Amino acid sequence: MPLSPLEHDRRYGELDHVMRAYLGQPADDTPDKPGQALAAYLRHTWHSRPWALATAERQLRDYADNPPGRLRLRLGEYYAIPDVGLADGDVRQWLYCLADHIEHSIESGEVPPPATPATHWEWHARFPELGQFLGGWFSQDMPDEFDGHDAAVDDYRDSADPQLVARLVGELHELLALDLDESDYALAVAELGMEVDAPAPYSPSGWLALVAERLATPRADYGPTAPQM
Repeated sequence: MPLSPLEHDRRYGELDHVMRAYLGQPADDTPDKPGQALAAYLRHTWHSRPWALATAERQLRDYADNPPGRLRLRLGEYYAIPDVGLADGDVRQWLYCLADHIEHSIESGEVPPPATPATHWEWHARFPELGQFLGGWFSQDMPDEFDGHDAAVDDYRDSADPQLVARLVGELHELLALDLDESDYALAVAELGMEVDAPAPYSPSGWLALVAERLATPRADYGPTAPQM
């Protein structure tokens, strides 16, 4: 039978994070240099969950040392490495290469400096609530669901937990602090799931700043209407 969620996470939870970092990215790591996907994983994990790096290193080696045999394949009790464009015979060596790079990063204390996300995975790992907001409320169906951008923002605020709204405001300010060119902000919001343009006359960054201000401003609550005399 397939692995239970608990057993999956115990054996492969962090390995899965590493594999997800390769979504849309080539497995072009070499013994001398990590590829862009692993560099993005190292950068984000060092600055958000540094304790997880040792777990990733161990799970990568364990999987490479003990690939699933026939019985586990038949029972479905294994983690399926996604297709990363490598021949089956090269996958184990690639996993060892990833583990070696993570081990070196830990033992040397080489922490990648903060930088603009470089991959689809890193954008969503760094800005998870912003990805939920843009992908959920500003898909290509937004014009059919809401009267406009402001209505979509209000619907998010009315339906989301206030703590998530506050988290989104923080992520918006963090994204704006990257001080990107407008073309790069357009690419950023597209990576995070936005499928419509910012409303005229705003640029992408100008609209993000407006949304942050709108969500940070408490909505007026006048309480129940007083009875008429």
